[in-house]
This record gives sequence, C-alpha cells and structure tokens, in this order.
Amino acid sequence: MQNAVLDQDRPSAHRIAEESRRYAQCVEVSKRVRWDIDRDVIRGRTFDFSRKFLPDGLSKVDELDFLTADEQRSLSQIEGRTYANMFGLAERFIGAKILEVAREHGLGDQTALEALVRFTDEELKHQELFRRIELLVARGMRDGYHFAPRPNDVASLVLGKSTWAVLAVTCMIELFTQSHYRASIARDPALSDLYKDVFLFHWREESQHAILDELEWRREDAKLTDEERDAAVNDLIALVGAFDGLLQQQAEEDTRFFVATCPRPLSLGQVDRVGATLLKAYRWQFILSGVREERFQELLEKLATGQQCARIAEALAPLVEAQQS
Repeated sequence: MQNAVLDQDRPSAHRIAEESRRYAQCVEVSKRVRWDIDRDVIRGRTFDFSRKFLPDGLSKVDELDFLTADEQRSLSQIEGRTYANMFGLAERFIGAKILEVAREHGLGDQTALEALVRFTDEELKHQELFRRIELLVARGMRDGYHFAPRPNDVASLVLGKSTWAVLAVTCMIELFTQSHYRASIARDPALSDLYKDVFLFHWREESQHAILDELEWRREDAKLTDEERDAAVNDLIALVGAFDGLLQQQAEEDTRFFVATCPRPLSLGQVDRVGATLLKAYRWQFILSGVREERFQELLEKLATGQQCARIAEALAPLVEAQQS
C-alpha cells in the first residue's frame, strides 16, 4: 500500500521538479540576455524614414497597389508606430498581472519568484522602451498622429477579467511577438535598422516570458472548477472582442492621419481600401496570428474542453472571414 501511494506521488513530484527547472532556466537566460535601452538598443540613433518600419507580411501595404512606393513606405511607418504603441499598452497590464501572480510564490519556490520578478522588471523596461520609441518616431513624422487607446483604461478592463483569461491573452501575445520577429521582421533587409533592433532586443527577453506564461497559465488552470473555467473562457472571448474594438478605432485614426499627410488626394474608394487594409493588418498582427500559433493552440486544447474551443472559434469566425475577403 505504501509503495502504491509513493507511485501515485511520483508524477506530481516529477512535474514539480520539471517546473522548477524551467523557472531556473528562465532566470539564467534573463541574466544572460539582459540589455540596456540606451547602450544596446538606441545607441544615439534616430529612425531612418527613407525605409519601411514593418515588413509587408505584417503591414499588408503591398495589397494597396494604387499607392506609390513612397506612400506605401509612409503607411508602413504609421503602422509601425501603432505596432510599437500597442506593445507598450499590452505590457502595462502584463506587468501588473505577473506581479500579482508572483506574490503566490512569495513563501514557496524562490526560483519561481525570482523568475517572475525579473519578468515584471523586464516588462517595465519594455514600457519605457516603447515610450522612448514613440518620442523618436514623433520627431521624424508629421504632427497629427493619435494613439486612441488609453493604457491605464485598457489595463483596468483586462485586469477585471479572470486570471486564467488574462494569462491566456498574455501567452498569446508573447508567442506571436516571437513569430513576428523571426518570420518577418528579422528577414526583411529593407526595414529601418533601429526599428529592427527594437524588436530584436524585445524578442530576446520575450522568449523566456512565453515559457513563464505557460507555467503560470497551467498553474492557474489547475485551481479552477469546471464552472470557473467555463466563465474564464467567456472572459477570454470578451477580451478578444474588446481588443478588436480597439483595433477598429486605431485603424480609423491611422487612416485619417495617412489621408491627411498623403501628398495627393485619394478617392473615397481608395480611402476605404486603406482603412480596410489597416484593420486587416491590425487584426492579423494582434489577434489572428496569435490564436493560430501552434503552441498556443496546443495549450488551449489541453486547458479547455472541445466545446469551449469551439465557442472560441465561433467568436473568431467573423474576423477570419473578414481577413479572407
């Protein structure tokens, strides 16, 4: 009987040891890749406005064939400004949530606590990086750009949802951050060097953040009843809808700014196409590329039932259909 009890305990002990190893690995990587905004990233440079900021695969500007190369480049720079601002916004609520979940390790695994404290510290640094980038971009771009979402208001909305849903969104964001850099930004030699470096260094620290997101999401999931998890899935769907609303608002703002700064008048039909393309790009960048991440799909299928996954897919269906039109 005693041996049977020990056998039952072994998987749990093995899992705990494996989780502790992964937390320790994140601490080691955090120490090794640590960077400074001025010394390593900006290095006294300014943005090169003769080059694009985002690759076409993210910006979709190549789909606007009525725009000249210069106009496509200008639109890419506007999108790149919003792309950076959206990350600064997301890191406001990510940092606050990770600080909250770190407290649960306060009297437990101190390696896990250190990993999450480092995570929070890095997110605060990333917020500062993106504030600095906004100031640098503003110096080289005409006046009139407006980033509509208010970071604190958005953070309050997000943090009002269940921890399970917030960690799901956080994990999704930090997974697509990596894929965007590796698959698109790093591969495009036509981009501004400074802009590429911003997301190179950002990617280096986000890589271990995604591991920590997964660990904490799984840990949170283990606490929930079936009813609580079902409510959390509803929260996740609500957050995706709220983000889509923000993206629609910003696509309208960026369309207005592009039209106002374009050196020639555009027809109403062309303006509509610009707006539709911006929204398509933003939905791809911040929602659809994330939910389609293979690792995110694997985690979601393990932590949610088939019926719950179907509800999420149903909520996303209008965005997917719009993307294909």
